[in-house]
Amino acid sequence: MNDSSWGAPSHAGYAGPWPTSGQGPVQGAATAGPAYDAHEAQQTRPMPIVPEMPDLPADGGDWAGPSDGARPGAPLFRDETPQEPMPAATPPPAPQKKSAGRDLGAAIGVGVGLGALVLVSLFVVKEVFVGVIAVAVVVGLWELTTRLAERKDIHAPLVPLAAGGAGMVVAGYVWGPEGAWVAMALTALAVLVWRMTARPEGYLKDVTAGVFATFYVPFLATFVALMLTADDGAERVITFLILTVVADTGAYAVGWRFGKHKLAPRISPGKTREGLFGAVGAAMVAGALCMQFLIDGGAWWQGLLLGLAVAVSATLGDLGESMIKRDLGIKDMGTLLPGHGGIMDRLDSLLPTAPVVWALLVLFVGSG
Repeated sequence: MNDSSWGAPSHAGYAGPWPTSGQGPVQGAATAGPAYDAHEAQQTRPMPIVPEMPDLPADGGDWAGPSDGARPGAPLFRDETPQEPMPAATPPPAPQKKSAGRDLGAAIGVGVGLGALVLVSLFVVKEVFVGVIAVAVVVGLWELTTRLAERKDIHAPLVPLAAGGAGMVVAGYVWGPEGAWVAMALTALAVLVWRMTARPEGYLKDVTAGVFATFYVPFLATFVALMLTADDGAERVITFLILTVVADTGAYAVGWRFGKHKLAPRISPGKTREGLFGAVGAAMVAGALCMQFLIDGGAWWQGLLLGLAVAVSATLGDLGESMIKRDLGIKDMGTLLPGHGGIMDRLDSLLPTAPVVWALLVLFVGSG
């Protein structure tokens, strides 16, 4: 038998050894036959049936046909990263109402209490009101020197400042402007001498701060005592207080409601040009009324000029203390007055306004 008698061998049906050239079939080998027999069919594992991949859509979109748990938009291959679902649009936050930034109830209560103290002391015994000014000066000096020491390591001597500041107010009331100037000079000299008892390091910055505090707090406050020396001194002080408070209130109310353009954003971001206009308008109206009905010999047009000057000086005074607090890195000078901060936070606009009102009243109606 030659090789051709075997026919084409089949891998599936032939289980014996492959014959070599010139040899017959190996003894015991299976002859050629069907591709598989019944015995081999029981031992052969069937191939898994792989379903045909359906045609993808012509537009290149995801296949959405049936699959084992597949969902529309799922990846076609295991190593393909599924696409994250688009996040739902976040609704815009609800607009917040403007806030005053302070406890208005406490602020109003403290303001009413301070106003009652001023009125009682002013119209009962003038000397008592001078004492109220002196106490406010001492507390203000304490707040200022304490913040300087805490934030800048500047130690202005409080003892000569407090004694000289209270004496300055009394000297201005008793001896007039000359007495106030002399008391200021003596206070500054006392600051220089007192500081000599400590170490020399930091002497210059300490005495410089002390002289500044002498001028900023007690000397400017002395002009309130100078107003009080006139025959209508109580009315002049009331006019000064009303105009300053009205200017602050007008600036706050108009600025809070309509303020959009910043006045001095690097110094006080909360102040606006609209607030300044509100301060000017309110102070001019109040000035006209006060000069017409409270000040002897006053005229309404003088009150307009007085109100304008007060609005400007009060705003500058507020900005000046804001500059100091920004340099110190603090919001308030103290916490003595709930809703207001400290004494210095209430004197910020009053102090620079006092000499302006005193000088204009002397110019308009005399020293009294």
